[in-house]
Amino acid sequence: MPESILVYRDTVGARSEGFVQRQYSAFSNLAPVYVGTKNGPLAPRDSLILAMPGLAGSAQRFAFRQLARIPAALDRLIAERKPRLIHAQFGLGGALALPIARHAKLPLVVTFHGGDATKDKHYETRPLLPTIFQRRREALIAEARTFLCVSRFVRETLVNRGFPPEKLEVHYLGIEIPESVMLPPIGATSTILFVGRIVEKKGLDTLIDAMAALKPRDPSLELLVVGNGPLKAHLERRASAAGIKASFAGWKSEADVRKAMRRALLLAVPSRAARGGDSEGLPTVIMEAMALGIPVVATRHAGIPEIIADRVTGLLVPEADPAALAEAILAIKSDPEAASRMRGEAYADVRARFDAKRQSAILERRLLDLLS
Repeated sequence: MPESILVYRDTVGARSEGFVQRQYSAFSNLAPVYVGTKNGPLAPRDSLILAMPGLAGSAQRFAFRQLARIPAALDRLIAERKPRLIHAQFGLGGALALPIARHAKLPLVVTFHGGDATKDKHYETRPLLPTIFQRRREALIAEARTFLCVSRFVRETLVNRGFPPEKLEVHYLGIEIPESVMLPPIGATSTILFVGRIVEKKGLDTLIDAMAALKPRDPSLELLVVGNGPLKAHLERRASAAGIKASFAGWKSEADVRKAMRRALLLAVPSRAARGGDSEGLPTVIMEAMALGIPVVATRHAGIPEIIADRVTGLLVPEADPAALAEAILAIKSDPEAASRMRGEAYADVRARFDAKRQSAILERRLLDLLS
């Protein structure tokens, strides 16, 4: 009979966070029970939401998050399921799970994903109205058993933030990888695909500028943007002013994203460090494209070079450089033979290093090691 562990994510089952549940997909000795204060649309059945909807729920959420009051329902769950450990997702999740770990006398493991390590605002000293993470950060560093980092870049960032190196381990996330893929001919389509939240660090403005530079050289190229975010309206206007062919499709399901990838010439990932330090951790969308045999053009940013070997499994260009990005896009379309060779290498590499079942099994073994 598997033993229980608590998985803390403040919003359980958020639409864009399938990677959270995938981390436990191969568990056989440990059974995750998800805990948070908000219920997302993809929340698993075995979840405990600590705050009900409405005004009363807002008070419950405030009491738990800000005052560290443990709800009776969580006490009952701990008594019934006797969890052995808490695995918190994201730095804030670790800070929120810390009172639970103390209350239940459980070891706490926290996974950092990117912006939670890189954003300067999380690590500044704010004497007036500090955030939950700022208030509990030093205690979290001292009391958590282990911090898992989704890339070497995230680990190095946390070392520079004052986290003890001996508590920091790199554990790559994984994706579901098909046994084989039907690869369309390179150049059969002229669609440049972007998938992600439309925020500063994703660098969509750089991609729009690159597409504008390519317009006189290859008028057939068109941009498909999948995702939502606060900069969407602004960047739609920018694309329109640049006169490029661009479609902003909004949020799409994972199945629809895969369809869009199969119809694309390439996936463009023009990420960069945003003002305030916000950066990527290890963008899983790159792995997903590699697993489908779609060429990837991306920036040398954060953990991306840990996924892509330049000119071997994809093309890498400097951050915020529209001209270099334009040249890389053109290189894929103009040299189908080289692009086909790279995508074949990429598929083999992602199968070897980023398979979800394999990475999940490694994670379970690591948690079991901590318990022993």
